[in-house]
Amino acid sequence: MDAYELVTRNATEVVTEEEVQELADDPQGKRAYVGYEPSGVLHLGHLLAANKLIDLQDAGMDVVVLLADVHAYLNDKGTFEEIRETAEQMKAQFLAFGLDEDATEFVLGSDYQLDEEYELDLHALQVETSLKRAQRAMAEIQGGDTAKVSHVVYPLMQALDIEYLDVDLAIGGMDQRKVHMLAREELPSVGYEKRPALHTPIIGDLTTGEGKMSSSSGVTISLEDSTEDLEEKVNSAFCPPERDPEGDLVNPVLELFQYHVFPRFEAVVVERPEEYGGDLEYDDYEDLASDLESGELHPADAKSALADYLDRLIAPGRERLREIRDE
Repeated sequence: MDAYELVTRNATEVVTEEEVQELADDPQGKRAYVGYEPSGVLHLGHLLAANKLIDLQDAGMDVVVLLADVHAYLNDKGTFEEIRETAEQMKAQFLAFGLDEDATEFVLGSDYQLDEEYELDLHALQVETSLKRAQRAMAEIQGGDTAKVSHVVYPLMQALDIEYLDVDLAIGGMDQRKVHMLAREELPSVGYEKRPALHTPIIGDLTTGEGKMSSSSGVTISLEDSTEDLEEKVNSAFCPPERDPEGDLVNPVLELFQYHVFPRFEAVVVERPEEYGGDLEYDDYEDLASDLESGELHPADAKSALADYLDRLIAPGRERLREIRDE
């Protein structure tokens, strides 16, 4: 796998291919970033982006994780003291999951977002951006009748973060696409260069295959799940034998294999009794997906293997959480 394939592996969208190819051709010293509100225990949504950061580190890039305490405050997630305590826990969890500590910089938003220069640039960006454009970019922030002024400022800050963190590439789920497009459109208006972006997919709801996996609206898997919790959740997951021809439903079991397991393991072994054909070994996601759809691989066996490999992935973070809570 060449550098560009590694950098873009499992990305739903690359903006733009030419710009990202240029970064992949000369990755040393280049910086990519992802930002998160410090809002609790890491779950598989966070860790999908973390897998992409590990890919980027393997390709030779440095990464920045913005622990966005000011954003969290604007989104009514607690006091600064509470938010910063959570940020420290999230940092420890990211490192336990596998990010290279020597190639990862963790930054609090308040380290620079309260400075005069940043505030003046933010005001300049507010002058240049229409209210309608800012509202389009706040899709994942509380909207409707309860929307606040802070929610409109939020995506403008995200755009400006790309400049102030001095990064070459922005990473986020498809739910961050509108923010990254806003940044590409509006940063030049205040004198800064636009940057490329990579967008990772949104994992479907574990029990229905619809929407997205979310701790606020459904079942998700997090670093605090025990082995037993994880097995129960995976065993109850939606896993149809065939793909939905309409594309409305996804198979979350296959998605978890594709985006979480295969990027981190060279091969996947599905253990089965000899009477049912014995073990199956896969070094390619498509082979596993094909066997599941053909009936060669039973959903129950696929789920058992998935639970095992996910447990291996989250075990270090689970242990680190225990240590933090015992301190």
